[in-house]
Amino acid sequence: MPTQPTSSPSDQLLEWYDQHRRFLPWREQPTLYRTVVSEFMLQQTQVKSMLPYFDRWMAVFPDFETLSRADEGAVVKLWEGLGYYRRARSLWKLAQQWVAAEPKPTSAAQWLEYPGVGPYMAAAIASIDFGERTVVVDGNVVRVIARLRKIETRFPNAAAAVKAVRPLAQELIPADRPGDFNQALMELGAMVCRPKSPTCLLCPWLSHCESVSSGLAEQLPNIQKTRIKKVTIPRLLVMDFTSGRILLQEGALHGRLDGLYELPVCQSPIPRNWKPIATIRRGISNQQITEPVFQLDPQQWRQHLAHKKTEPEWIPFQNLEQVPLSGPHRKWISGFLASGAGSC
Repeated sequence: MPTQPTSSPSDQLLEWYDQHRRFLPWREQPTLYRTVVSEFMLQQTQVKSMLPYFDRWMAVFPDFETLSRADEGAVVKLWEGLGYYRRARSLWKLAQQWVAAEPKPTSAAQWLEYPGVGPYMAAAIASIDFGERTVVVDGNVVRVIARLRKIETRFPNAAAAVKAVRPLAQELIPADRPGDFNQALMELGAMVCRPKSPTCLLCPWLSHCESVSSGLAEQLPNIQKTRIKKVTIPRLLVMDFTSGRILLQEGALHGRLDGLYELPVCQSPIPRNWKPIATIRRGISNQQITEPVFQLDPQQWRQHLAHKKTEPEWIPFQNLEQVPLSGPHRKWISGFLASGAGSC
């Protein structure tokens, strides 16, 4: 009796993907533009967090042409709350470059010439929309392959892990359905081969995984953790309740949040007799930021301003909804206004 051919690992993964993939809007109504937008939004953002932003974005900027004609302020404003705002500006510039390009980019190498597009995104776009056999490698893929091949090497950083894993992942990608394979690989990392408590028994690659039998799955990949830098940024809260205005500054963090308004940065050292009315904490990239907020009279602020790259502006309270504010600062300013600031 003839032996039934055994399906390849790539076939097994695609079969699993066809049955278990999440129904996401850019998959159900696929276009090049929707792929590009979703990839930009998914950088350092979880799917569940970005879905409402994706829907709103598509309603306002449904294609490259519409986005290319948009005002930069409107683009940043619609991105508000997603963080890492450089992505929004890069996407806007990409749309302008794509509209002007002739011929249009199709390969991963060509997409690498576009703003904000790195090797991962270029491979995703080229494979999903143009069928190029090139693998994507992000944190999810590193984790899957490191466990599959039981890679116990201690990597100094994520970039070193990506470099080591890429050729191993490339060996697995099939000539047909490379885009689906890449999405399946990412889906496997997000849904099954999770960082903690992976559900190995549900994995289509269980019989191929070299780390399961040795009990090492949850310990891999072995990547040295990035050191968290602790940073203190004192802020000025200046509100004029007589005229109903608040003082805000655009790009107060030296380019990191250009285009967004926040409370102005206060010059250091802080006078000893000053007491913060609030202390705010948040994380940006590998920084743990503490922001003590000092309330000043509308006539006192200028001499204590730290960054003078851009001149602070008086924004009427009623116009705050139209101003592109960083997500955390919008929340904090709303709290200050609701409490009258002094009792915050």
